[in-house]
Amino acid sequence: MSPPILPNYADGSLVNLMASIVEAEGGTARHPSLAALPPAELSAARNVVLLIIDGLGDNYLRRRGAGGALSAARRCAMTSVFPSTTASAITTSYTGCTPLEHGLTGWFCYFGEAGCVGAPLPFMSRGDQLSLTRRGVTPQGIFAAPPLFGSLEVQSFVVTTRDIVDSSYNGRYCMGAERCAYDQAQELPDAIERIVKSGMQRKFIYAYWPEYDRISHRHGSQGPQAFEQLEKIDAAFGSLLSRLSGTDTIVLATADHGFIDVAPEESLELPPALAELLRFPLCGERRVAYCHVRSESEFVARAQDWLGGRADVLPSHELVREGWFGGGAPHPRFAERVGDVTLMMRDRYAVKDWIAGEARHLHIGNHGGTSEDEMMIPLVVAKR
Repeated sequence: MSPPILPNYADGSLVNLMASIVEAEGGTARHPSLAALPPAELSAARNVVLLIIDGLGDNYLRRRGAGGALSAARRCAMTSVFPSTTASAITTSYTGCTPLEHGLTGWFCYFGEAGCVGAPLPFMSRGDQLSLTRRGVTPQGIFAAPPLFGSLEVQSFVVTTRDIVDSSYNGRYCMGAERCAYDQAQELPDAIERIVKSGMQRKFIYAYWPEYDRISHRHGSQGPQAFEQLEKIDAAFGSLLSRLSGTDTIVLATADHGFIDVAPEESLELPPALAELLRFPLCGERRVAYCHVRSESEFVARAQDWLGGRADVLPSHELVREGWFGGGAPHPRFAERVGDVTLMMRDRYAVKDWIAGEARHLHIGNHGGTSEDEMMIPLVVAKR
């Protein structure tokens, strides 16, 4: 495996891509722009389309997408955020904030205001899978960072799948944009084309395609099912470029993270000797797990003894100090979102605990870690 990759928040990450877009569209960026995509290049176009292909790492695109439309327009690689996962990276793409600022640090977070571990994207508590609203919290309360759309001087749209277009998460983070739903990959170019050609006003169109991620979790990222999804979205991207010819549009494509595949023997179950020291179930991701512990010294000693060379066992505040979550003003509840100790899994290892109400299943495809395959994402740029 490659050495750990620290996100390049200075000028080479998803944070910086969003800064370039925000500045080009008349907003005030929170962070420096992307070196590979100056805001002036985007502001020269009447329309900007950003397509986020969930899970499509740069290494995978270069290995398997050669000869396709996405590969032909690939400009370079950039880093995701940390952890390299949807909850953290998509929230960055909706807000322009680093994970330190927006405070969503993985699929599962401990939400002190709700008194439970929850999954922010489906807005449910872990285990019983009840809406967090039943615990007296609102999306506006959990999702504190403001969405970027309302700050732009252009008309904004979000094009996403019908099953999530009206979710609590999208309802909050798409504020300031008009939401548009689609069902199949081949419908995505239709939806974007209609918006681009609906008038001469300047527009920013944010489009999201989740299916490669879903399939890669279930079947693995290296198998035929994942490759079929790449072929589908690549064909849709090529069709989109043809349809938008002559519309003065810049089409960008990237991802939120990449993938690695984890064998069953590499997926570790937290032993009782460690589980008994937890105050709450594991948070974060299977590749980067946050532990809220009763005794930090005892937990660290036991975890290091159990894991050996399979993970780094680190105080969570050290990761903050080293800049893994980026800069800016920390979210007011950030410390509780990352717990006391973080297990950063090495090689292809993952870690999991189980609680009542959860189905016992293991993903083949995983992400969230610091390997090159997980952390590096493509920057695709096409001018039409």
